[in-house]
Amino acid sequence: MRWFIPRSDAVDVLRKRLRRQLRAPFAATAGTVVLSWASLTPSLMPRTALFQALLTALCMLAGYGAGALAGWLVRSCGGRLTGRARVIAWRVLAGIAVVGTLIVLGLSLRWENEVRDLVGVDRVGFWHLVLTVLITAVLFALLLGLSRGIRALGGSIGRFVGRFLPAAASTVIGGLIAAVLIYELAIGVGGSRLLGALDSSFATINEEFRTDVPAPTEPELTAGPASSQAWDDLGRQGRVFIASAPTAADIGAFTREPARQPVRAYIGAGPEGVDIRDEAQAAVAELDALGGFDRAVINVVTGTGRGWVNENQAQALEFMWGGDTATVSLQYSYLPSWMSFVLDRQRAQDAGLALFDAVYGRWLEIPEAERPLLVVSGESLGSFGGEAAFSGAQDLATRTDGALFVGPTADNRLWSRFTEEREPGTPQVLPILDDGEIVRFADQPEEWDLPGAWDGTRIGYLQHANDPITWWSPSLALDRPDWLEEERGRGVSPNVRWIPGVTMLQLGVDQFSANSVPRGQGHQFGTAPVHAWAEILPPQGWTDERTDELAAVIGNRVWLR
Repeated sequence: MRWFIPRSDAVDVLRKRLRRQLRAPFAATAGTVVLSWASLTPSLMPRTALFQALLTALCMLAGYGAGALAGWLVRSCGGRLTGRARVIAWRVLAGIAVVGTLIVLGLSLRWENEVRDLVGVDRVGFWHLVLTVLITAVLFALLLGLSRGIRALGGSIGRFVGRFLPAAASTVIGGLIAAVLIYELAIGVGGSRLLGALDSSFATINEEFRTDVPAPTEPELTAGPASSQAWDDLGRQGRVFIASAPTAADIGAFTREPARQPVRAYIGAGPEGVDIRDEAQAAVAELDALGGFDRAVINVVTGTGRGWVNENQAQALEFMWGGDTATVSLQYSYLPSWMSFVLDRQRAQDAGLALFDAVYGRWLEIPEAERPLLVVSGESLGSFGGEAAFSGAQDLATRTDGALFVGPTADNRLWSRFTEEREPGTPQVLPILDDGEIVRFADQPEEWDLPGAWDGTRIGYLQHANDPITWWSPSLALDRPDWLEEERGRGVSPNVRWIPGVTMLQLGVDQFSANSVPRGQGHQFGTAPVHAWAEILPPQGWTDERTDELAAVIGNRVWLR
């Protein structure tokens, strides 16, 4: 009996296995090539070599899978390449693949630089392509190896099931069982563990920034003399928010008259299991203790995942109203905004609803003639959460004195409804709803004045035509969006085209670059919120000249990070 394989035989076995692993079906190879070309077409944001490689590798894997499926269906119907026809087909495919890829790579460099010119970042050259190709090859090999491992698992399960069922049925059942098993491990068990691990990790980061800046001494700020909250309990973004508050002197230098210290109330994320409604009530108690309900304006802000509040939004109102304002917010997660949105977006909505309802309940207790103006605001995931307290435009107009939502996501419930109900002929990137009577959308400051008079409560959405966070949606996989049917919006390349499946992946990757572009592009809004608030809630006697002055002042201020 032989208990070992001779070295020469072992080498032959390894060669055969390697050849089998490297062999790819004709249709799968064709699908891989075509989708690799599609991935190199332009979208909304410039891409680094790494992000382009990630996108291309994902598209190649999708193309491989689609092609393999198509080939299997053709073979199942009796179609098969054999003999000389097979050789000729492979040679033609190889020639087209090489020539076509060289052409598309050259075009992709031109398209990439066109997008870079539109958003105002540096151009790239030949070595960008070289690095992209190298990283793509590595990523695709890893992804293909992983997918083949899953397929092998499905085959093993299918062979076991085949002892009891027909071969065709066992193959399908084996694949389904493997898919469900992987899904449950990755999303179910793994997802919950991942969420817990990420929460713990970012909770540690949340404790940073304790000693860099001391606790405030002003009684109008959380963690100050009149506050019930400890400085160390606010979390990193809470401490940044409080420490960044402008002083009465800062504001007075702009208004050229005595100003007040604005109130800022903030509640950090509580221990696990604490009801968000209890934290919202704590925020109201803190706002009360700091004198927030005695101010002219109360701004209820839903922050992003880790509790970040856009200083340009908050300070615009504070400077505009001479410091006679109060801003209140709370932290509902330790995760960065995009992680919170992907893994646990319900938290944002729960926080937005709980915070506004708590503030509104206390606000109603004030005699009507003495009530401050009440506004709501939020950016990105904060806008997604901030909308949750309202059923529609009329509800917003009835229960607030204004709202500003910046960089909304495609999942924003009200934003989606308002956009879908826009007047015929108005573009998706700049819709008009009910003649702009209550709700308006703007990309540039001058667009707030369209279509005419804006009386009563004003609700504003500030959004960019090339912001992938606003325009990404799973529906892009199968449906061509209106913004690609219509005339391209500001900053969008005329060469952007909708490609089923690919466009969804492109915008998904674009989101990672949306905050790495200059102000006024992508998800960077700069001082645009100053112009927005000047239209939504201007104090008496406010002028366009004062708006420009304030935008310059806020644009030159240095924020803590």
